[in-house]
Amino acid sequence: MLRLPSLGDLDRGLAARIYLSTTPTDMRKGFDSLAALVKEFLGQDPLSGHLFLFIGRARDRLKILYWDADGFAVWYKRLEEGTFRLPAARPGEAGVELKASELAMLLEGIDLRSLRRRKRLIRLRQVADAP
Repeated sequence: MLRLPSLGDLDRGLAARIYLSTTPTDMRKGFDSLAALVKEFLGQDPLSGHLFLFIGRARDRLKILYWDADGFAVWYKRLEEGTFRLPAARPGEAGVELKASELAMLLEGIDLRSLRRRKRLIRLRQVADAP
């Protein structure tokens, strides 16, 4: 039987968690300054191997900080046109956790605020088989 990949497969395929800082970040910040923001505002360990996303004030720049076995790495993207459309955060929260599928949609320009998941039937056998 043919089995196509699902969003759940994509989300389970990434062992690292993804955290998005909801407050605008100065994009001139480097490795150490971003790591300090991870500790101070997100309350996470920057050496955990998780991905930490930071958005610039104009929402046209995105940095991802992560620990890569023996040192920090930063991935940086600047949009030439348009802005990143971020998910809604609860008032007072410094960050939100994203799924791998949501990160992919964010990078592709999909507005995460307008997404709604429709109710689907979940058979008991499928739930029991899920990891």
